[in-house]
Amino acid sequence: MKPFELLKPQPGLRVLITGAASGIGAAMARAFVDVDAQVVICDVDAAAVERFTSASASLYGCVADVSDAAQVGQVTALAERALGGLDLLINNAGIAGPTGAIEEIDAQQWEQTVTTNLNGQFNFLRKAVPLMKATSQRAGIITMSSVAGRLGYAFRTPYAAMKWALVGLTRSLAVELGPSDIRVNAILPGVVEGERMDRVIAARAESLGVSETAMRDEYLKKISLRRMVTVDDVSAMALFLASPAARNITGQAISVDGNVEYL
Repeated sequence: MKPFELLKPQPGLRVLITGAASGIGAAMARAFVDVDAQVVICDVDAAAVERFTSASASLYGCVADVSDAAQVGQVTALAERALGGLDLLINNAGIAGPTGAIEEIDAQQWEQTVTTNLNGQFNFLRKAVPLMKATSQRAGIITMSSVAGRLGYAFRTPYAAMKWALVGLTRSLAVELGPSDIRVNAILPGVVEGERMDRVIAARAESLGVSETAMRDEYLKKISLRRMVTVDDVSAMALFLASPAARNITGQAISVDGNVEYL
């Protein structure tokens, strides 16, 4: 096989993506469908799941809260039933968590961030890994962390702590699952262009009494390339990591962020 031919995931790849009815998750799901993969998604937003999965016969979806182990079991059962096995798990679901000084953060909000962003990934791993060991010869796991998983992030400690934890989880599982030929990598997106980021910029500009243009410039100054990334940039990395070209890449935390220098 020629080198450029290795860059495309093999047709028929069986993929499960969590938190994928919108945003980065949805972009990755569309990207995998475009290369002839079969994809199961889950999300807590029932209406969004219905809208998204109706767009393609290669998309299957269900409503699930990743922090609920029973609901996670239903999602992995759907993947096994609909796809006949599983080749790739993309653990994407997560929440932003609270913002504030550590002494002001509500304990319940901290627990919710841990439960969703870390325990939710564990819930899927413990169900998906046996499927991969049993049925797949090209298996992989992609952990969606964040640039906040490599940099300090003042006043966002619950979110950052979980994203750092996911990098540790990724590197540990790469060692554990390597003998089973299961590769495990993390993607660390940076400042992602889109409506969500627009809202963040607008809210921060209002709170500081500056213009949105000035606030956007402040965000861009943190990035070496002086531009945000897109959901397609992140999806392209996921496609690469799922391709034969990445068959010897595991245990890595790969930033897709234009090199964010500080947060």
